[in-house]
Amino acid sequence: MFINLKTNSKSVMLDITDDVRKLVRESGVSDGFAHIFSMHTTGGITINENADPDVRKDIREVLNNLIPWENNYHHLEGNSAAHVKTSLVGSSEFIPIENSNLVLGTWQGIFFCEFDGPRTRKVHVKFIRNSEL
Repeated sequence: MFINLKTNSKSVMLDITDDVRKLVRESGVSDGFAHIFSMHTTGGITINENADPDVRKDIREVLNNLIPWENNYHHLEGNSAAHVKTSLVGSSEFIPIENSNLVLGTWQGIFFCEFDGPRTRKVHVKFIRNSEL
């Protein structure tokens, strides 16, 4: 299963929690795991607070300060900072499913992190039933 996204800026964190929840319902998996995977080297997946959008802003600002866009990188395509950010954030998350619901904390959401937009992106979602483990 896939989630297709279009990002509208160079750096953005898109909350995809509801998209993943919809896929859980469609899958019929009641107990197991969801594996959410970014199919891109300049876009990651993370779990963090989804109640206050300032948290996303803070994360982007800290990453931009730690990993500036210009920094004498060697990669000729000019997007090395995006590759480094993706390596730090990670490309996937593995989330338990119980009683057909994602097991997330009260304030947690699943985010696609765009570091080299705007672009069209694809996130792969795979479900594993407990009986398959």
